[in-house]
Amino acid sequence: MANDVVDPEGYGPFGAPLFDGPEARALRRVGVIDVGSNSVRLVVFDGAARSPAYFYNEKILCGLGAGMSESGRLNPEGRVRALSALRRFAILARGMEVNSLTAVATAAVREAEDGPAFEAEVKALTGLKLWVIDGTEEARLSGQGVLLGWPEADGLMCDIGGSSMELAEISGGEVKATVSGKLGPLKLAGVKGKGKRAEQIAAGVAEMAIALGRDRYDKIYLVGGSWRAIARIDMERRGYPLHVLHEYTMTPRDLRATLEYIGDQDIGDLANRTETSSARMSLVPIAAQVLRQVAKTFRPKEIAISSYGIREGLLYEQMPDVLRARDPLIESCRFAEAASARMPGFGRVLYRFISPLFARENARRRRLIRACCLLHDVSWRAHPDYRAEICFDNATRANLGGLTHWERVYLGLALLHRYRNKREGTPFEALAPLLSEPATAQAEVVGKAMRLGAMFSAQDPALMGVLRLYPKKGILQLSLPRGDGEALYGEVAEARFQSLADSLGVTAQIKIGRQDKAKA
Repeated sequence: MANDVVDPEGYGPFGAPLFDGPEARALRRVGVIDVGSNSVRLVVFDGAARSPAYFYNEKILCGLGAGMSESGRLNPEGRVRALSALRRFAILARGMEVNSLTAVATAAVREAEDGPAFEAEVKALTGLKLWVIDGTEEARLSGQGVLLGWPEADGLMCDIGGSSMELAEISGGEVKATVSGKLGPLKLAGVKGKGKRAEQIAAGVAEMAIALGRDRYDKIYLVGGSWRAIARIDMERRGYPLHVLHEYTMTPRDLRATLEYIGDQDIGDLANRTETSSARMSLVPIAAQVLRQVAKTFRPKEIAISSYGIREGLLYEQMPDVLRARDPLIESCRFAEAASARMPGFGRVLYRFISPLFARENARRRRLIRACCLLHDVSWRAHPDYRAEICFDNATRANLGGLTHWERVYLGLALLHRYRNKREGTPFEALAPLLSEPATAQAEVVGKAMRLGAMFSAQDPALMGVLRLYPKKGILQLSLPRGDGEALYGEVAEARFQSLADSLGVTAQIKIGRQDKAKA
């Protein structure tokens, strides 16, 4: 997750920022065109290379693979739509000054009789070289996409497209065994009879498990539009409050209940309730059959949704190892601070100031607190009356990798308390069930500590003083140097220090030079 080399400038285990280095600048504007069996998409990545922003993202559901089981050829209507989309995408990419543009095609084009003719037509019409990859390469790239967001991923990646399904074993930061099978919903739609289709699915998944040499993974990472549609349905069924698909998790019991729920619902109504296109929702019942068999075969303890797949895998492919090794959350937060904060770099100073309060926390939690400090000032342009709420919404819905749902809420709550003492009547209330009481209390402490530390941000960091927590004595001490340091401790700073002490349930104590001034 993190670089363990401590650099001389004091960046600690995360190392100095890399988003402005030559390796990252080379990835500053990267375009990927993905020609799939069901959709054709252009994504342009921009920003922090390790956790990039989506500068542009457009998808057309062309259905290139529809009917191929019977005809052996690309869907004629889908072909026309795909060519039109690709021509548009090529023009857009030129206008965006994309540094590199890669166009890949997967199962439909590689299996169709007229696939080579389609490649030639794309080249003639758009100038794009279409790289047709095999199933093994598709699985590897999708697995790398999961690693982009989950460097510590350990389990089985399962990517469903329109015409195929790919599996890849992921562990130790690497993609290992891979396999591809013809289990996409467009392909299976040609199999008549639900029972016969179920038999084909069971045989196909069993064959893939044999190829992997394993039939048990504790965690499955789902990639692909049909899986994401099922996750939206799971959220709708459960009344889940945070509608962020990336790193959304389901238990096997939840999944079984949702797959049964899908079978009992009107598909058109379900599409409206989950804001899913009718074209996508039409594939969900067959995809649900496949997912049921995948879960039955591999018996996971947890099923997670990854919004990152083959397109992100292609970006990961271009990253040097020094970038791959970085924490995507920290790199993204550093980039946000550099781009939007009033005093870029102060987040690191602020973290050092408040970190004594969390000395006993594990590395994962300290990493989250560090992210809070980096983001503490990036929303300063928001209207003061709404700044706390905007900070919360931005954090919980941001495009950030390496962040579970409860961690998103923790991050948002800490940033909310950076600007506001109370959380009643805020958007947090709807998401409160996702955060434990101890985590909620700690996020408040983080926010109030940042709120105090920000009082010193306009001055020399050396004047911030030192925070010390003495839990056994029930004392929170702030030591300030005489002179300017003492003068910075005005009435507002005093109120914020007292609020922080109250949230910890301890007595606030100010130390000026060698003298202590205690407050009840």
